[in-house]
Amino acid sequence: MDYHTFELADSDKRVPTGFDTSNGLVFSLPGQVVICTGISAGWVTVSVDVRRCPPERVDTDAWDEIVEHSVETTDGALRVASVMSDTPDLPVLTPQGPGTYRVRVHARGRDTAPDGAVDEPVEEYLLIVWPADRQPDQVHRQSDHYGAQLRAQPSTPAPPVPTTQGDDDIRRRMRERLQRRRTP
Repeated sequence: MDYHTFELADSDKRVPTGFDTSNGLVFSLPGQVVICTGISAGWVTVSVDVRRCPPERVDTDAWDEIVEHSVETTDGALRVASVMSDTPDLPVLTPQGPGTYRVRVHARGRDTAPDGAVDEPVEEYLLIVWPADRQPDQVHRQSDHYGAQLRAQPSTPAPPVPTTQGDDDIRRRMRERLQRRRTP
């Protein structure tokens, strides 16, 4: 986890994205999903549940934030990834191959160490994924302070990236784009 995010990606070729803070938790482009974390760097706990159909109920009692979001996989091998770390050993989230899926992102602990760098996980995420047609986001719960701060910020479009730009410059620009204003 780096720069207040971790990702779901179906290739190593990630592109800098704009930062859509409208639901305070998750946004995407085809082949790339960004999940917003409270910590700026460190470890988070991520569990995945890949299904053929949606769960019948939503457990809102155990989580601070829960948002369902439509994602498109272009290669059909969407995996949990991090901007700066190795890919964790978790299963492919899209076993039916390329197409459109729903991901229900559950989050808790984002208010524990906001903007911090942690050595041990203080945040936990559950990702439930199933094939489904594209639909608008569905918010099941929004209760953490960090998510409220993100929702209060305007979304920023992705800046154009020249093809000669180096990796260090891309990482610097991503860091700048993902930094958020502190509110008293």
